[in-house]
Amino acid sequence: MWPLYKKEARAYFNTPSAYVVIVVLLLISGYFFAEPLFLSNVSSLSAFTGILPLLLVFFVPAVTMRLFAEEVKSGTVEILMTLPIEDYKLLLAKYFAALTVILFALAGSLIFPGTLAALGSLDWGATFGTYAGLFFTAAVMAGMGLFASTLTKNQIVAFILGFLVAFVFYILGKIQIFLPLWLQPIATFAGIDSHLDNISRGILDSRDLIYYFSTAGFFLFLSYLQLNSKRWR
Repeated sequence: MWPLYKKEARAYFNTPSAYVVIVVLLLISGYFFAEPLFLSNVSSLSAFTGILPLLLVFFVPAVTMRLFAEEVKSGTVEILMTLPIEDYKLLLAKYFAALTVILFALAGSLIFPGTLAALGSLDWGATFGTYAGLFFTAAVMAGMGLFASTLTKNQIVAFILGFLVAFVFYILGKIQIFLPLWLQPIATFAGIDSHLDNISRGILDSRDLIYYFSTAGFFLFLSYLQLNSKRWR
């Protein structure tokens, strides 16, 4: 699995695509960080952390869309199928390579809390919790994007499918007040907002961790089934 992971990671960083996506993400999130700082004279990360989950809905599918769609389009998926490696290891190698790009993007955004720390006091505990929640959120969306990439050989279609699935989970927590009462608890738990809010406040609840790991694992399992079906076909 390690050689495949290195191959996938190099495929990202040997081309401009990863750098372009990361820079665009940092520029947009940087605007929302700087706006209250310079226009309202408010030193807070709330605007930045508030917009970043929505940006991840676009950013993560852009990272994952090529994982299998490109292999199918170029015909190299047949070569991958003949390698002496289990399907789940192949999936995990690609998944962890995408997470590496996401981790670099989040690491780059540490300049924003670092700036606030230089200007005054910063609650590093809450900041660490926020970044942990954002990474878990991105890991879930990466599983969704990986599954979308196994469904098609067109990267644009894979991006759209990954975006739609991630957006549904993003929006569920925001529209739960418009749903029937019996659906509201389900939408709240299925949506990303409530879990991210808990971790951002420093509340480490096992239910949130179960949500992140089970949702990411569910989409990885769907990807495994789809890959297995390709092998049989």
